[in-house]
Amino acid sequence: MDDEAQQTERDRSSRPSGPGSPPEPEPREGRSRSAYPGAVAAWIPGGWITVTLLVLLLFLLLLSAFVIQPFRIPSGSMERGLRIGDRVVVNKVAYRFGAGPRRGDIVVFDGTGTWGDGDYIKRVVGVGGDHVTCCDDEGRVQVNGRPVDESAFLYPGDSPSTVAFDVVVPAGTLFVLGDHRADSSDSRDHLGSPGGGMVPVDDVVGRADWIVWPFGHATVLDRPGAYASVPAAKGAKDAKHAKDADG
Repeated sequence: MDDEAQQTERDRSSRPSGPGSPPEPEPREGRSRSAYPGAVAAWIPGGWITVTLLVLLLFLLLLSAFVIQPFRIPSGSMERGLRIGDRVVVNKVAYRFGAGPRRGDIVVFDGTGTWGDGDYIKRVVGVGGDHVTCCDDEGRVQVNGRPVDESAFLYPGDSPSTVAFDVVVPAGTLFVLGDHRADSSDSRDHLGSPGGGMVPVDDVVGRADWIVWPFGHATVLDRPGAYASVPAAKGAKDAKHAKDADG
């Protein structure tokens, strides 16, 4: 019995350990640690495909909540540029870092409580402090006394407005119109409502920057140059002069 035990010990210690010897097997603990992600995937129905889809879904939800969001155009109020059924992508960070909506921007805003339920999409015509009127002797909208040539985006055959208006846009709000004036319920229709038809900037979801569907109509929604020559509101000028004088 002793001889057998000794022989066994000699057999274990006599294994070759040179360069040509077979490698030692991995420790069992190492295998269990490396298999952990695989165990998680095996625990979820569908394995890695399901895990990948869940990660992708989480990414899309975060993207939609904080960065960009798709919207479907439900009516013809923004024709000719935006047609019924078009899908636009709204840039939700366009106004989050100090910059506010500018004249000519197409914005999506939440009209709940003032315009009705749901989101609306319109073009910004006046920002806080602007004096917006319609119409001059040639039937044009004027902003701060400067007529605006809207022919580049106004629906063919439409006049700038069949409703006369003369408003000063309060600070922190927007005066908005649809490009298809004859088929748009916009700031003109809410002049007598609470808020006077103005859209609070805080209710703006973001700026519509792209049409992405249908592919044949896909394009970038640039800000038109029609408002480039509009002067700043008088109040804005006075505030700037006062600040310069103080400085």
